Amino acid sequence: MTRHARPRRGRHPLRLRRHPVPWQHQRPTWREARPAVIAGALKRALARPAGNWYVLGTSTDLRSARPLAGTVAGVEVVVWRDPRGRLVGGPGACPHLGAPLADSPVRCGTLVCHWHGLALDGTSFAGWEPLPVHDDGVLVWVRLDDVGKEPPTPAPVVPARPPLATALTSVWRGVGDCDPEDVVANRLDPWHGAWFHPYSFVDLTVVEAPGESPDGGEDDDRFVVDVSFRLAGRLVVPVRAEFTAPEPRTVVMRITDGEGTGSVVESHATPLGPDRDGRSRTAVVEAVLATSDRPGFPVARRLAPALRPLMRAAAGRLWRDDLAYAERRGRLRDRGRSPG
Repeated sequence: MTRHARPRRGRHPLRLRRHPVPWQHQRPTWREARPAVIAGALKRALARPAGNWYVLGTSTDLRSARPLAGTVAGVEVVVWRDPRGRLVGGPGACPHLGAPLADSPVRCGTLVCHWHGLALDGTSFAGWEPLPVHDDGVLVWVRLDDVGKEPPTPAPVVPARPPLATALTSVWRGVGDCDPEDVVANRLDPWHGAWFHPYSFVDLTVVEAPGESPDGGEDDDRFVVDVSFRLAGRLVVPVRAEFTAPEPRTVVMRITDGEGTGSVVESHATPLGPDRDGRSRTAVVEAVLATSDRPGFPVARRLAPALRPLMRAAAGRLWRDDLAYAERRGRLRDRGRSPG
């Protein structure tokens, strides 16, 4: 594939597109978006070990008086901090009569069932067994060995990130009627970006796809993309980014050149289990960790409470479309018509 010049960071992060190309006149990408390439990248991602870890929620969802709870692959899970501040978790049903512990309060680090007052401190009690849990500073993970059925690992596969102390973070969550592999397959198709999301991406070129790296090393299994993030009208931010799948339910976009180098967007897919009609449901948890060495970036971090709703809204708009994409892929796959 033709090599392209990397986007260069100038004195100002924004650019004006000199000759905007109308949506219908941009270069078609369907020949490059080969189903076999996407399917091959997906197959390799699904084969990577995850150690039975699943994203449950965000670190900020852990309140002192309320637990963090959810369902993963049909298993109810509840997580909170014990009297020493240590993260603990386990099944989301009370061992007494099955009350939903998600609705129970935490008092002095002890989870107190709101049906009959049974208190759990995170250790084994009357058949209630704790589950391994992990807080990486942004996301909370739970390990379900009976679900994943892999050799367990002490901690989840957390991608390399910019330092949390200097990053602007935001997390969005949504749910789709699909399987995690449909979400991952969507993310491993960067060619659709400027066609399907013209309100966010323009001038997108896939510089490298798996098998096309000139080095042919461990970094070979990645997609490298030159793209401009659209802000308003002709105002854009050009970057180079790479997409990788470090484990079966995670795809990471990392900016490798241009404005915000080192920033990452992690897309995590967690199976929830079937709905009442038997359709698979998957939660998408997208974590954005933005960084910059611009002098004004610390000011942006101080404005994080005002910026995060805007960041979540932007992610939600993208995922409204991408979940529709993933859901359709799931339906086609169920009919035996999925490409690749």
